[in-house]
Amino acid sequence: MGRLFGTDGVRGVANADLTAELALGLSVAAAHVLAEAGTFEGHRPVAVVGRDPRASGEFLEAAVVAGLASAGVDVLRVGVLPTPAVAYLTGSLGADLGVMLSASHNPMPDNGIKFFARGGHKLADELEDRIEETYRAHSSGEPWERPTGGGVGRVTVYDEGFDNYVAHLVGVLPNRLDGLKVVIDGAHGAAARVSPEAFARAGAEVVTLGTDPDGLNINDGCGSTHLAQLRAAVVEHGADLGVAHDGDADRCLAVDREGNEVDGDQILAVLALGMREAGALRKNTVVATVMSNLGFKLAMEREGIDLVQTAVGDRYVLEEMKAHGFALGGEQSGHVIVLDHATTGDGTLTGLMLAARVAATGRPLGDLAGVMERLPQVLVNVPDVDRSRVATSPELTQAVAEAERELGGTGRVLLRPSGTEPLVRVMVEAADEEQARAVAGRLADVVKSALG
Repeated sequence: MGRLFGTDGVRGVANADLTAELALGLSVAAAHVLAEAGTFEGHRPVAVVGRDPRASGEFLEAAVVAGLASAGVDVLRVGVLPTPAVAYLTGSLGADLGVMLSASHNPMPDNGIKFFARGGHKLADELEDRIEETYRAHSSGEPWERPTGGGVGRVTVYDEGFDNYVAHLVGVLPNRLDGLKVVIDGAHGAAARVSPEAFARAGAEVVTLGTDPDGLNINDGCGSTHLAQLRAAVVEHGADLGVAHDGDADRCLAVDREGNEVDGDQILAVLALGMREAGALRKNTVVATVMSNLGFKLAMEREGIDLVQTAVGDRYVLEEMKAHGFALGGEQSGHVIVLDHATTGDGTLTGLMLAARVAATGRPLGDLAGVMERLPQVLVNVPDVDRSRVATSPELTQAVAEAERELGGTGRVLLRPSGTEPLVRVMVEAADEEQARAVAGRLADVVKSALG
């Protein structure tokens, strides 16, 4: 059996891979591991539990809450809120643990469990490993040590989480958004209420899409993975910009008033310049991943901003930021971390800060985003392959070497196994889009034949 924890928690098809039994068992294991690590010492432990609107989140939430309470942890149920809201509330309420039930941008049948440590930070890899080891040991028959009587956890519905989180978002903005019209696509997900409310409180006129979750329609033709509706709505309503979230709202992509996409690299570039102007870009550095467009790197060099690149995954961006005291980092996919105000990627905060920059400068978003030129970059997802053999396949190694020789110094190739799905991502950059597509297509064919 492979490792349960991927790059972003435990994910799978709800009620098939991710069952109520697994959710309950992992929650009990997390409580025991954190207790053994001394996290609960000297006080009664508290956990914050939230979810996105997926139908499966209802029974999975019940399982997680039951597991934690049975292990002696008091639970604050915050209901449907974004992942960054659960992280924020875990920190602001002084909780010992946060749990978010979501599969982010994945389709509705999937779901996931993500644990946060005290302070709202992602749980360390070694703690995830210990939780998994403990879960496996006890699922094979080793009995749990169980509290009784007053030692069991109590469960409370914490409705104040929504207002507390929105107030935090609006309170950290450098300026208001009065005079801006913004279209928000909530992906029928966790930001469906939060994001429109936050933008409205900050002064923007708000038009909404994807804000009617029914448990089944999350990410369905909307949100940050499907921008067509947002593009059309921004133009139709004469809006200044549009923002799109994913299912758990830890990311944000944008659209300018002409309907053009503004991706995570461009958002990072705009925010980096704004933060430097405000004296908030610590060490004059922004952190991004190796998937960032070459145009972003060139723009930062031209603007005199240092760039540090990490492996793909917002957790690696965050680790680099925390280790060296950097304030801004993110991914092309729209995970943007502003460490002074959030412990993880926060799509609503990102959208608000981007809109605040438009309001402060009086410049259109397209003009601000023009600080960088996106070089042609083609990304092909190759599904249903053995992602574990990417680094060891001789056929792939040879194909990549040939592609790199063809591109020379004008482009690059990156093959990356997904951390959450059985697929391999093939990324090719080139000075010419036709060449990038041709090389990416050939490499994708090799991935299918070599790893299928």
